[in-house]
Amino acid sequence: MKSYRPYAPDQSYLLPPSPREWLPEGHLVFFVMSFVDRLKLGAIEDQIQAKDPRGTQPYSPRMMVALLLYGYATGVYSSRGLERATVEDVAFRVLAAGEQPHFTTINQFRATHREALAGLFVQVLQACQSAGLVKLGHVAIDGTKMKANASKHKAMSYDRMVKDEARLRAEVETWLARAEAEDAAEDEEFGTYDPKEEIRIREERIAKMNAALEALSRETAAARAAQLRGQAQELRVKAQDPQRTPRKRKEAATLADNRTQMALSLDPPKDDDDKDPPGPDDDLPRNTPPATKNGTPKPKAQRNFTDPQSRIMLRDGAFLQAYNAQIAVDEGHQIIVAAALSNLAPDASYFAPMLRRVVRNCDAVPERVTADSGYFSATNVAFAEHVGSEPYISVGKHRNNGDQTQAPALPQHATAPRLAMRAALETPEGRAAYARRKATVEPVIGQIRTRGFGQMSFRGLFKNRCEWSFVALVHNLLKLFRAQPQLAAAA
Repeated sequence: MKSYRPYAPDQSYLLPPSPREWLPEGHLVFFVMSFVDRLKLGAIEDQIQAKDPRGTQPYSPRMMVALLLYGYATGVYSSRGLERATVEDVAFRVLAAGEQPHFTTINQFRATHREALAGLFVQVLQACQSAGLVKLGHVAIDGTKMKANASKHKAMSYDRMVKDEARLRAEVETWLARAEAEDAAEDEEFGTYDPKEEIRIREERIAKMNAALEALSRETAAARAAQLRGQAQELRVKAQDPQRTPRKRKEAATLADNRTQMALSLDPPKDDDDKDPPGPDDDLPRNTPPATKNGTPKPKAQRNFTDPQSRIMLRDGAFLQAYNAQIAVDEGHQIIVAAALSNLAPDASYFAPMLRRVVRNCDAVPERVTADSGYFSATNVAFAEHVGSEPYISVGKHRNNGDQTQAPALPQHATAPRLAMRAALETPEGRAAYARRKATVEPVIGQIRTRGFGQMSFRGLFKNRCEWSFVALVHNLLKLFRAQPQLAAAA
């Protein structure tokens, strides 16, 4: 008979083994640990050291950062999943050196240092540049509607909230009247029915609706105030124009003062909870609910009770509560050179902010930039040319991926910039550049979703912006890891 290999799961080790022997050489965990050792974590460490030194010793910030990086790289996003992995998964156990932080500790670390974690994106990108993975010959911009951590069924329009509030108040009055109408005989025969629970449920819903109505009114008022200030600024320019008559200049100055006063009357309270902390993302477009001229919400203005800053958007023919997540990808090795997220569904307004981020992050201008038809506008074309990049933005249906079939004609009312862009796309250089757009940026979105990132983890625009930047840097880190054999061979 064949003999079997020894199997003794209860056998203790005579000498403790090295944890590194449990994983094969070149494992992703070793790369993550080595890379984190080179990261500058001053922003995180300064915040930790500023706390009272007494009490429980904190976990090493490098271990916590490495834990989050490896977790996002392997599709483990929840703090409970990360805690479980440090107990059950060999790779996580090696990375954490036997430490097993509680999920609340992991979640608190991520919440406290989310901005610093998002800021690591530039350091990872610089490492990719140093390795020669970023060429900036061609950068493609695209976006995807990323599901929010909220349900679209928890969104309600202003008109419906007003009507439902009136209906619920009427129901409360009905229940109160029923309680008073019950007589003693019915109570004795059938027993009493206490409507307090029904009344409490309806009063809680009324309170939530009132809070949502007030927040929606503040948001639309702030948007209208910003619009009025913009108009006032334009009018002041006209008031200083020497080519205008004195009467016209005086009228413009008076209108500017009126717009400013109207804006001041619409300013929301300074403790508005919906306002994000100021930061580098202030140039991103924001969606504001439709408002009337006096700043009140229009009947169809909506607000989600779970995540008020998310919006209902269309993706693949279906509506969902979502954010618009944007990336700019370098063609060479599919490195994300810029990432941003906001709550405006149309893509056109993101083109200039994304291109600015590419230049800022890489300290260089891409030779060519491509985008689909959702990004086309004469302003975007002019901006790309202004910074020194050659734009190829689709203007609608045309030759796809170098197909030589005849492109359909543009409508007769097509503007000169649109006609010029169509002509540029029809050149051999234009066809070659735009044909690479789909193969450059769309696979990256697919790779992110394949790793299990199907929706945002947090609620609120600022928190989700930080997470999207972290997702982008993890993608770049994986690209850098997979390029190591080629880089070693080239060296």
